[in-house]
Formats: sequence, C-alpha cells, structure tokens
Amino acid sequence: MTKGFWGSKLIALALTASSAALLAACEDDYHLASGPGRSLTPIPADTMALMQQKDTTPASPVLIRTYKKEAELEIWKMKSDGRYTLLKTYPMCRWSGQLGPKIREGDMQVPEGFYTITPGQMNPNSHYYLAFNVGYPNTFDRAWGRTGGNVMVHGVCSSAGCFSMTDAQVAEIYAIAREAFNGGQREIQLQSYPFHMTAENFAKFRFDPNIDFWKQLKTGADHFEVTKLEPKVGVCGKRYVFDATPQRGALEPSAPCPALQRDDQIEQAVAQKEAHDDAQVAELVRKGVKPIRIVYADGGQNEHFRTMKIADVSDPDALAAGPTEIELDEHGKPIPAVVKVAAADSARAAPPARPAAEASQAAKAPTSVASAQPAAAPAPAASSGSGLSAVFGAADGSMVKKWFGLGGHDSAANEVKVYEPAEPVPSDVPLPPRRNASVATTPKPQASLARPQHIAAGAPSPLLRLAAAMGAASEK
Repeated sequence: MTKGFWGSKLIALALTASSAALLAACEDDYHLASGPGRSLTPIPADTMALMQQKDTTPASPVLIRTYKKEAELEIWKMKSDGRYTLLKTYPMCRWSGQLGPKIREGDMQVPEGFYTITPGQMNPNSHYYLAFNVGYPNTFDRAWGRTGGNVMVHGVCSSAGCFSMTDAQVAEIYAIAREAFNGGQREIQLQSYPFHMTAENFAKFRFDPNIDFWKQLKTGADHFEVTKLEPKVGVCGKRYVFDATPQRGALEPSAPCPALQRDDQIEQAVAQKEAHDDAQVAELVRKGVKPIRIVYADGGQNEHFRTMKIADVSDPDALAAGPTEIELDEHGKPIPAVVKVAAADSARAAPPARPAAEASQAAKAPTSVASAQPAAAPAPAASSGSGLSAVFGAADGSMVKKWFGLGGHDSAANEVKVYEPAEPVPSDVPLPPRRNASVATTPKPQASLARPQHIAAGAPSPLLRLAAAMGAASEK
C-alpha cells in the first residue's frame, strides 16, 4: 500500500509539473540552466566587421523593428553622427496569430506597437535558449484595457504570442543588445509592425478593420524614416503621438490630447512623406490593386525556413497550410470563391470565335432578347481626391467604420478590432509553447491538394464558409 501510495503521488506530481510547463507558453518567468556562457556569447566576427563598415560600434545604441507579414526582425545601430543605420535583417522563424494587435491574455497574438526593453527584461536563463521581454502591455495597450504579458523575443522557433527566432539568431541579437546596454544605453525601442509600411501594403489592406491603428503606427514609422532618430513616443486620447511634448502638464493616455509642442522641421518632413505615400496609395487603387484580407491558420514564418526542417517549430501543420488571401470588393466585402470559379468555368465554356462571314450573317439576323441586354457598365473611376481619405472615405474613416460595423463618429468606435478565430481561446487558459495536432485549438487544414470529403459530399468549403461569415459581419 505504501508503495502504491507514493507511486500515485509521484505520478500526480509529474503530471502537475508537465501541465505547468505546457501552460507557461511564452511566459518566460521560470528559469532553467542556460548552459555555460550562453548569455555571454560574443558578437560574431562578421557582424563586428559589418558594424565597422556601417560606422557604428558594439557599444552604440540599438533599435529593433519587426514585421509580421514578412516575418523579419531588423537591428538598427546608431552611427557616429547620432543617426541610426540598418545593421542586419533576420528572417523570423515563427510568429503566431493574425495580423493585428494583441488584445487579451491567451489570444496568441504577437503585439503591434512601440515597446521598450530595459536591462531588467533580459533573461539569460530562458527556457527558450535566450530571451528578452518586449514590454507588452505598454501605455497604449493599458489605455485600451488590454491584458496579457511576458511577450518575448526568444529562440526555439516555437511561438504562442512571441517573436521566435532560431537559437543562433537569438544568441546574436541578445549579444548585440547586451553590448549596447553595457555601453550605457538605458532602454531599447522595439517597433512592431503588421507589415512593411509601404504604399502597396496600405492599398491592399485599405479595408482592414485595423487600418486606423496601422495608420497611427505608420506615422511613427515615418518619424523614424525621415530623421533616422529614435522617435519619442507618447499616448493621449488613446492614440499614439510622436516627437511631441505637452505645452503644460503631462500626457494622459485616456484623456484628450492637450496642446502639443512639436519640431516644425520634423513635422514638415513627415507631412511631405505622408502626402507622397498617400498619392502612391491612391494611384495604386486607381490602377486596380485589389483590397485583400489575409487569414492565417496560426501565424507564419519567413520563406527562408520553408525548405528547412526545424525540429522544434510550433504547429507545423498551420505553417504548411500557409495564409489564405481573401479578395474583397470595393465595399470591403469578401468576394465568394464560387463567383470566381463560375466566371472561370464560363470562360472555358465560351464558344470559339466564328469566321468573319458567319459573323456577318449573324449580324443581319434579328436580335434575340438575351442578346439585347445592355453591356455591363464600366467600373467607376477612382475618386479625384488625393491622399488616404480618397481611398478610405472621409478623413475620419467613417466609410471604413460603416463597412465594418464600427459605428459612425462615436469615439468608442475607434477601438481597434482584431480577427477573432472561430473558437476563441478562453482568456484564462495560456497556450503551450509547442503545439501539435493533439492540442491545436483549430482543426488542421488539408495538406493534400485532393478534394476533401466534405466538399465531395456537397458541403461548402471552409473558404466559402469564411467568406460568407465575413460578408455577413461586414453588413451588420
């Protein structure tokens, strides 16, 4: 009996420890031995040589930029003139969730916004090889009541809401940050974006419900682009403001913005860049760039890793499926896939062109009712207005709000929306760091190109069901 008692106790203890490890997800608040000198790995010699070429040193300040759609992490270093230069771009091994900000604990979203990393957020004893906390939630996130924490840049290539790199990559990134802190930098700014802030991306995602939020991020990106200086980030009126200080008092994240003092030279340069980019967006829309929405099975990774076999990658089936690109109409509603299929079938069934003599005889014949239908009206020309307001509707985004059910001009309607999975994860249940088929939160997509059984049986495909659901949501 004693042996059975202690045996059951040991099994229970093991199960408890196993559950705790699984529930930790990216919450890197527990430490394991990191091995000898892992956190003291020197910066590689080729990177040191690159720093010299770029007029920078290991001790000079660092700035980090990340892009989810392209799955890239950039390291910028300050040159001797005080401005930043791009040092290296690392392909990201794994990120999870969808495009859009992190909203709550357990939503598996990689956050978007401007974050701060301090020496105290560096973890040399991480379970994920090496790691540092990005500082989510920041002031902006807290103003919107967002929850969660312990979002990391780490190794292992397994993400449940973190920026996941390979072990070799995170060792180099960690070393670069460590030497900057040793050189006197007190905090590192991390700028997290859904995608590169290009005119093409803004033309394609012009009807996304996060567009107002992404335009805020672009303003911060533009401040950095025109100055190559780290932008000063503030929050007031539940919005980001950059390189601005209140004329009196302090910024209150949830209160209306007071009168702000700005650098006129920087503001003029930013305004010129924004006007140029807005004109590019409008021109791309005029040329027919289609609006889209991208839905991921569970995040993505850089194409660099597509042909590589990585043992620790999380949810490999989701990566194999790849993202689904849904084309939208000019009202921001999904175009059902069946329409595209029907159009293609109709084109294939069209009769071949008739000889000229036969066509001449046909022209003399009486016109049938069917052939007397008027030709389809040409597509309306693009708005003559310039800037993003010509693409997104009124300057306050009311057209976008209307299409996506975000209300009229009510300030509460400006809250950022995020894609919700069909079966949302409860907010109090963290996700495991390495998910597989037995613990995945959503059904795995078909890896084969063969026709799935449910389609052969006459049921609508998942893409059609998703398009129909998104269309219904946009009409509410």
